[in-house]
Amino acid sequence: MSENLRNSEVEDLSWYHPNADRHIAESLLMQNAQDGSYLMRPSSKQGEFALSIRCKEAVKHYNIYWDGKHYKFGMAIFDNLQEFTEHFVNRPLVAGESGILTVLKFPYPRHVEEPGHYDHVKIHAEFGRLKTQDDSPHLAIGSKSGYLTKQGGKIKQTWKTRWFVLVKNELKYYRDQSASEPIRVLDLAECQECTPETCGDKDNCFRLIFPWRTFHLYAATDEETNDWIKLIQWKLKRLAQDGMDVR
Repeated sequence: MSENLRNSEVEDLSWYHPNADRHIAESLLMQNAQDGSYLMRPSSKQGEFALSIRCKEAVKHYNIYWDGKHYKFGMAIFDNLQEFTEHFVNRPLVAGESGILTVLKFPYPRHVEEPGHYDHVKIHAEFGRLKTQDDSPHLAIGSKSGYLTKQGGKIKQTWKTRWFVLVKNELKYYRDQSASEPIRVLDLAECQECTPETCGDKDNCFRLIFPWRTFHLYAATDEETNDWIKLIQWKLKRLAQDGMDVR
């Protein structure tokens, strides 16, 4: 952020994390927080902040633009951060193309060490309690969730929309977002390829190739499809390089 857009109101927030990027925000919220937990951080775009929110098994990110006087979130304009948080605590956010609603509930405090990377970082599983990475589960960096439509395994003419959640190496899909148990869990350590493809009259398609089956899927938009492909390909590359689970 340029100096003329420095914002002391944001910097004084207890839940503003000045050194967190997208991956660190995902790590903090996936590791330590419950659904509805949120934090504010710098955005990669100049003149913007980002709001990161934990929802189910993934983290959603939203851009907040500040023009020096007002905060702009989508079509809404707020004079100060108090107006912004009060508004969204009581009114749900619309999470992207799926239309799933998420409510801001629990601000995630900044009293945690936040280096530029997370090789050796202290985190807390409960607010106020510190623990090290060595005695905690591995961080869930690079998570994603959303609705994808997949081709049927036995009846190829059938396409069904499912809720997909990607955390670590596991790609799970559920009947819908409210389901508590996944229909299936795919281990990306077994995946051989993730590439875009043409699926007849279906747009925004890609495929996941496993030794025992090829999954054909598509998202609502080309941008969403590209996001899924890039993230999965990144994980596959890390698996090939490290010969171990992506953490």
